[in-house]
Amino acid sequence: MTEYRSDLLKLLDERGYIHQLTDAAGLDALAQKEIVTGYIGFDATAPSLHVGSLVQIMLLRRLQQAGHKPIVLMGGGTTKVGDPTGKDEARKLLSDEDIAANIAGIRKVFERFLTFGDGPTDAIVVNNDDWLSKLEYIPFLRDVGRHFTINRMLTFDSVQLRLEREQPLTFLEFNYMILQAYDFLELSRRAGCRLQMGGSDQWGNIVNGIELSRRVDGTEVFGVTTPLITNPDGSKMGKTARGAVWLNADLLSPYDYWQFWRNTDDSNVGVFLRRFTELSMDEVRRLESLQGAEINQAKIALANAATTMLHGEEAARAAEATAAATFAGGTGEDLPTLSVGDGVTIAHALTALGFTASNGEAKRKVAEGAVRLNDRPVTDPAMAATEGKLSLGKKKHALLVR
Repeated sequence: MTEYRSDLLKLLDERGYIHQLTDAAGLDALAQKEIVTGYIGFDATAPSLHVGSLVQIMLLRRLQQAGHKPIVLMGGGTTKVGDPTGKDEARKLLSDEDIAANIAGIRKVFERFLTFGDGPTDAIVVNNDDWLSKLEYIPFLRDVGRHFTINRMLTFDSVQLRLEREQPLTFLEFNYMILQAYDFLELSRRAGCRLQMGGSDQWGNIVNGIELSRRVDGTEVFGVTTPLITNPDGSKMGKTARGAVWLNADLLSPYDYWQFWRNTDDSNVGVFLRRFTELSMDEVRRLESLQGAEINQAKIALANAATTMLHGEEAARAAEATAAATFAGGTGEDLPTLSVGDGVTIAHALTALGFTASNGEAKRKVAEGAVRLNDRPVTDPAMAATEGKLSLGKKKHALLVR
């Protein structure tokens, strides 16, 4: 383990956030002598971020906790282009109205994690549409585009992925890496920003911004990336059979959010406790050392801490109580609820709740004996869905109401 001297890199290292650093010694020295302004960009492709973005939100929180200044960069401009990183095909282009509505939804989450204001370490929100929409095409190509070679751009994973799979990569998307690099240059000029952070898949884009700032302004800036978090099957964290684990309560209930953390795979408990909670490292080490059935205590502590941070302590307590009542045979008061009327079958209800991806899968689950209504096995998927508690397996429960 590298021995850092600044509070910032000590904290990030201890909590497991560091994957790559462009100049560890330089950033370590800078963070010891002055307040470092750092940013992470978030494109507004949906009305909420999902849990896959949480490590980056927590990274901004840690930056502020260590006495530095976070910038939340909303990608109002870059969302119009679409980041090709990790994508097999182009994203659907959104209207200005859609993007504005998405930004409004996304901003709410950051208020739970960061302190905003006018102070030296208070967080601020910036929208890159403020400068990207005003760029003139020919001057931009002349002043910025000349610093990027096609040879190098073709080596980026985001480009090679499309080419290898013979998927179209539009000229619009090809420009994304230049625009992201320009964001760093612009934030350096406007806000004295010296640090860009992001996931490991953003390494190439971050390095581009560092090189552009050096070539154009002679400014020394830095980059940090975080490790990719995956499930045991190799899939990205936050991707579930029911879809994305949204951070906004209107898209995913606090109970379902709590359950996501409660169902963490044993192998990820320690990692998640470090990166997504404020529990002390002594407590983290104690919890991650638990073995066998006792590891469930660590998962409950993780679920409570993560849910409290996003939705508040009351929501976390309600979710834990509901889960306890459910697994003890009760119904609980905070379960997902589905209104069922005449003609709605058990198969329809399972699919409507997202417990199964299709009615065909619902029928298979019934045939396997995995479905229960009011704790009694369901043997016919065409059975009418009546009021009560519907369960699929041991972990998925909902209330059916009329």
